[in-house]
Amino acid sequence: MTNLKKVLVLGIGSFFLWSCNNPSEETATHQETEVHETHQHDMNEEPLKLNNGEKWIVNDEMKLHVQNGSMLVNNYIQEKQTDYKELAQQLKEENNNIVKTCTMKGESHDELHKWLHPHMELVKALENETDDSKAAEIVQDIQHSYQQYFLYFI
Repeated sequence: MTNLKKVLVLGIGSFFLWSCNNPSEETATHQETEVHETHQHDMNEEPLKLNNGEKWIVNDEMKLHVQNGSMLVNNYIQEKQTDYKELAQQLKEENNNIVKTCTMKGESHDELHKWLHPHMELVKALENETDDSKAAEIVQDIQHSYQQYFLYFI
């Protein structure tokens, strides 16, 4: 991974970890720095794991937005749609809603973020893509990302 990608992943990851646990904006800088230093680095290197052989439980509010995003991608593929920029915007909105409704804590929260961060990077890549064939590959990668989510979370 290039240094620019690492910085981008760490920055976005820090923001979303902060968003899930931050009740006020006053402590944003402190918490973002703290999350970046102590939490983010490890999560990007470790693969997803199950909770003692069981799927992790995700709160219903967050689950709704994951399901919505998955349906958007599946419909896009099944209906042979081509406006991937619109799809990216819709997925970005669902991802933002996932973050806004995050109330998870502890290991389940950490595991979810191991999935969420790379997933959000895929959506961002789709949003910035200009080549139709590359965009189609990214859409397939996003669909696979949702499949991975459903393997590890309920």
